[in-house]
Amino acid sequence: MEARKKGDNIEGYKILAELGQGAASIIYLVQDPRTKQIWALKHVRKNNAKEQRFLDQAEAEYRVAQTLDHPGVRKIPKLIKVGKFLSVRELVLLMELVDGVSLDKHPPETFEDAVFVFEQVARAMHHMHERGWVHADMKPNNIVVDDANIAKIIDLGQSCKTGTIKERIQGTPDYIAPEQVHRREITPATDVYNLGATMYWVLTRQHIPTALAKSDSLVGSLDDNLMERPKPASELNRKIHPMLNELIMQCVEVDPAKRPASMNDIAEKLNLIHGILKAGASGMYGSISD
Repeated sequence: MEARKKGDNIEGYKILAELGQGAASIIYLVQDPRTKQIWALKHVRKNNAKEQRFLDQAEAEYRVAQTLDHPGVRKIPKLIKVGKFLSVRELVLLMELVDGVSLDKHPPETFEDAVFVFEQVARAMHHMHERGWVHADMKPNNIVVDDANIAKIIDLGQSCKTGTIKERIQGTPDYIAPEQVHRREITPATDVYNLGATMYWVLTRQHIPTALAKSDSLVGSLDDNLMERPKPASELNRKIHPMLNELIMQCVEVDPAKRPASMNDIAEKLNLIHGILKAGASGMYGSISD
């Protein structure tokens, strides 16, 4: 997909810069010439029938966003289809501009900041769960944090209704839950696992073993009872508070029934841990790294 140049227009929006690229999409920084409002704009194009799923995913992301109203989830106010009804080859998503950096590129430097980010993400996903949706792809690069340590979820592309059984395996190998690999029901407990795997990486810089074999594709999955259990996060980073370690390891239990009951429970536990860390931030639980 060839990128448009600065100054070009897409469906009436002026391109100011390119922000990034995906498999079949390019995200631009754009301005509405009428209102001068700045937006992020995702331009998705299919080049063949096999790429129809990219259009479907973008449209699904828009539909999910319309049902949500939480400051921790990126808003998508507009969807534009390019082409005739039966031959749409392009979609444009007008999205809230999120000014920040994703966790994978700039993880928090202190436990206090990290736990505050985790709590915000948990509350945002609790809102999704209340509205009947599961995010289904929580990972560090889907969390953007600004200079004030305010976090926002930016990608709803794999979100689905609670109880969905997907036709194919979807998820990111280092964060995917066992039920996603084995194509069982996707539930809020799936997001709990994904968030637990995200917290594990942020605090240890190591990934948990997943139900996927070490390969470049989502194949070769292991049965649940054969999965390697992750080392306690606190064994990899001894500065992790015991309560935080316990919560992370509960989140990444193979059996969904053994994970925390809800994202609200996780958020409340993180809030408690955040208070403890804040009270003693200058002690052993301050900086994440040595």
